[in-house]
Amino acid sequence: MNTRDQQTKLEQAARKLLQNLQALDGDADRLAHFYRGWATSYELDVGQSGYCGPMIVAELAGAVQTAYLDRQRAAIAILDAGCGTGLVGLELERLGFRLIDGIDLSEEMAEQARQTGIYRHVRGAVDLNAPLSGYSSASYDLTVCCGVFTLGHVRPDALRELARVTRPNGFIVASTRKTYAETACFEEEARRLQDAGVLVTAQCLKDAKYVKEDVAHYWVFQVTPKPKHQLSSDYNHVAANLAGETVSRCDATLRANLDRLPG
Repeated sequence: MNTRDQQTKLEQAARKLLQNLQALDGDADRLAHFYRGWATSYELDVGQSGYCGPMIVAELAGAVQTAYLDRQRAAIAILDAGCGTGLVGLELERLGFRLIDGIDLSEEMAEQARQTGIYRHVRGAVDLNAPLSGYSSASYDLTVCCGVFTLGHVRPDALRELARVTRPNGFIVASTRKTYAETACFEEEARRLQDAGVLVTAQCLKDAKYVKEDVAHYWVFQVTPKPKHQLSSDYNHVAANLAGETVSRCDATLRANLDRLPG
């Protein structure tokens, strides 16, 4: 078999893998099982497909930091949502970012990411279609998400949780395969979140390189600061669930902080 035939065979195998993944339809248990068997050969397989998404997502994160964030890259806290084996983390580290946390559905893929030594913390068994209960709101300056919003994986409404864990005026950088963006109505979900005051679309690079046989859209979203009246509503919701003595102790401090906020 000559080199061209070998390449064709590898590309056909990659297409078959993608078809199998799409058929799983976002089922967390089946996806985790699939990636358990793929973790050790994942990087070789996606490398054969010409996968350049991680480099583009990381470069966009670097551009956002340079243009909009005050702190140096080494002090920027980043969540790599759906970190896989750590391909995006490697690109971020190359660009000077150091405070990188990773989460992934597959514990086996997450272990590969840990072994890179790039991440502060990596957690496996994290389903991005569910609430990120282990992560506080406004924890990260940047959230990156590459190869996750794709058919059979994560729904567009997961974008809301990524916005929640990102700080106000922080950014989310995400890739979507073109087929996913069109089929799953990703842009419509982004528009709904913008109308709800959750985020705004700062940039979208459409039909850009992704793998040899497919293109992707690359999105940059900025998380919208909550207006004072919404913060006050949040306070009232929390206070209603606290016992009397705790409310009394916290009430003066919380309301004083709210009063100092700009309208």
